[in-house]
Amino acid sequence: MELLQPLNLPPYPFKLTDDNGQLSIFDELRKKNIILTPEEWVRQHFVQYLIQEKNYPRSLIKLEGGLKLHGMAKRSDIVVHNSSGQKILLVECKAPSVSISQSTFDQAARYNMVHKVNLLVVTNGLQHYYCRINFEQESYQFIKELPLYR
Repeated sequence: MELLQPLNLPPYPFKLTDDNGQLSIFDELRKKNIILTPEEWVRQHFVQYLIQEKNYPRSLIKLEGGLKLHGMAKRSDIVVHNSSGQKILLVECKAPSVSISQSTFDQAARYNMVHKVNLLVVTNGLQHYYCRINFEQESYQFIKELPLYR
């Protein structure tokens, strides 16, 4: 079952609820149960990874933030701010069954035209790609590891 499939991230003790066959996961950032989709499974794991492994403060992580792109409402999966309120990290999550392709990167890059974040992550929970964006040179560079929060 793709819903609870093991990911290429550490396991975390999530609070899952089964409501007549509809699985929900407790989102500690939004403080409520969220219907568990494969993409939400990845998002919740990656949030915990940011907090537990990379020391990103939970208070600076925002989920499913709205943005306008060419007049259309879109949602970015995870946006992290620094203590000054500037956006420093954008994470685009996909379901494990969705392979990370050029179009996935294009989507994240389009969202990032609005956010203007220097660090971009695209993940399906199994594969994670980290990019450093240089807006002045209009270029990006893949990096091996997501840096710790500082």
